[in-house]
Amino acid sequence: MPVLAPRSRAKEFALDVTEKVSGIVALNRGVLEPILVALLARGHVLIEGIPGIGKTLLARTLARCIDCDMSRIQFTNDLMPSDVVGTAVWRPGAERFDFVKGPLFANVVLADEFNRTSPRTLSCLLEAMEHGRVSIEGKSVELADPFLVLATRNPIEFHGTYPVPEAVLDRFLVRVKLDYPEVERELALYLGEEPEARLATLTPSISREELIALSRGVAGVEVSEPVAAYCYRVISATRRHDAVALGASPRAAMAWLRAARARAVLDARSYVLPDDLKALALSVLAHRVFLKGGGDATAVVDSIVGATPVEL
Repeated sequence: MPVLAPRSRAKEFALDVTEKVSGIVALNRGVLEPILVALLARGHVLIEGIPGIGKTLLARTLARCIDCDMSRIQFTNDLMPSDVVGTAVWRPGAERFDFVKGPLFANVVLADEFNRTSPRTLSCLLEAMEHGRVSIEGKSVELADPFLVLATRNPIEFHGTYPVPEAVLDRFLVRVKLDYPEVERELALYLGEEPEARLATLTPSISREELIALSRGVAGVEVSEPVAAYCYRVISATRRHDAVALGASPRAAMAWLRAARARAVLDARSYVLPDDLKALALSVLAHRVFLKGGGDATAVVDSIVGATPVEL
């Protein structure tokens, strides 16, 4: 199949995958867009939500929509790096060790309750997220392309978990929260066909080659000086806010702009609008801003974005 020009394909892809995922997973509005943005921007997603809300089904459905492999890793405190990355296995007939790839080598990796594992094992996941490769016996091995980590964290269960440092949270391009679905969506889930049956008949919305082409187009999206200045004013305001102990860093600002570029591609545009930044502000910035008294910074970031004027 020939790879189509990114701008002529992106909007069609976004609409189609949104319709297909929404038909299988009871997601509230606004949840899927940041995930598609992360996919296109080669970022990763932190998902917060209670058990049974559809996180695994979401990962499987998304992987099917983009014609990619998916794996799930249940993180526990006794999980070893080799359980994630893979290990060398002795082949007696061949008289050699062969490397058997672990679940981290899939295109879409669901890292379930990633905060339950030890720092040593978590470092393997972080290396993969940051560089798209892992170190095996002193050698770097490239991971799949595309590569998307969906890491989940239960917001109400902390027994047996490790604290997640600020530097680790910063590795996630976006954070999304899965809550109980809206009434109409939950009723439709009860009355409709079983999600597994619908998933079995799902056809991909895009090929891997097309998806990679779309992803490569993100870097070429234009950010004008006024849009960059707006970004800076918001970022700067997070550092001056009375309730904030640690504001957004320059790396957070760059991540915000990269996400905005990806959103522009999904809307078939070659330039970023302030609305792109506004739409993604909570998903990209709230988990990178830390309050003096602890807690979630969503309300603070929302108020800052609302109070910062756009000067074009």
